[in-house]
Amino acid sequence: MATGPTHAMSGLVGWAAVTALAGSHTIGQLSAKTWVVGATLATGAALLPDIDHPKSTVARTFGGMSRGVSAAMSGLSGFMYRLTRTKHDSDREGTHRGFTHTVVFALLAGVTTTAVVQSSDGAALGVLMFVFAGLTVRGLMHNWSPRSDALLIAAVSLVLTIVCWAWAGDQPHQAAAFGVAVMTGCVMHFVGDAITEQGCPMLWPIPLGGKTWFPVAPPKALRMKTGGRVELVLLGPTLTVIAVVLSAVVLYRVGAVPWLDRAGLPPEVMAWIDLR
Repeated sequence: MATGPTHAMSGLVGWAAVTALAGSHTIGQLSAKTWVVGATLATGAALLPDIDHPKSTVARTFGGMSRGVSAAMSGLSGFMYRLTRTKHDSDREGTHRGFTHTVVFALLAGVTTTAVVQSSDGAALGVLMFVFAGLTVRGLMHNWSPRSDALLIAAVSLVLTIVCWAWAGDQPHQAAAFGVAVMTGCVMHFVGDAITEQGCPMLWPIPLGGKTWFPVAPPKALRMKTGGRVELVLLGPTLTVIAVVLSAVVLYRVGAVPWLDRAGLPPEVMAWIDLR
């Protein structure tokens, strides 16, 4: 897997790109407050697929509670792998990079998020914010791992949720947009894993090469080592820059960063940025 910060930043990049490229479509016309909530969900969701690995960054987020969920998802992932593998699939346990690393899982996560937000009076969104804010904090600070960090992360997540809720809680929310945010974060995780040495079986259960768990990946020469120099020196910083730029574009369109038109950008660039 890619490291936590890379996954987290990729989720923000994905959400910013989807909303920036949407233009006049509904998903591109969110309020600044709704966009920020979606950004939190997408960034945290970019860590979510690794819940199938008990020793992963995300499994440590909320201590024993998240480790218990991780153990259950690891078991489910292994069961699904054994149930649907073919004789061409590798002889592995399938507990990691299994079901939670598929587009099917991303769709389920997005639909579930939409349904939960639509059917609640708003409290459920606060709970989702707390959980995904925790995943975001853990992902960005994956080396912050003293024994008591679960409580610390929970405290930070609660503060972030309260602050965001106080700022955005009175705004009309779009449940479908939040579902898209979670799906986007998950898919960006798959892409990040696909460019590592092991690949990612994101297209399960579509049989490719006789394998239902075909590890989608580019040619070996284009793959990177997890936590290697390419990721830490090139990919991570690049994703950060892209996330900042695209986020600024979207927030400018909704009036949250009006100063961008005074940044001295070429007219052609501003014409695209100002697309509403």
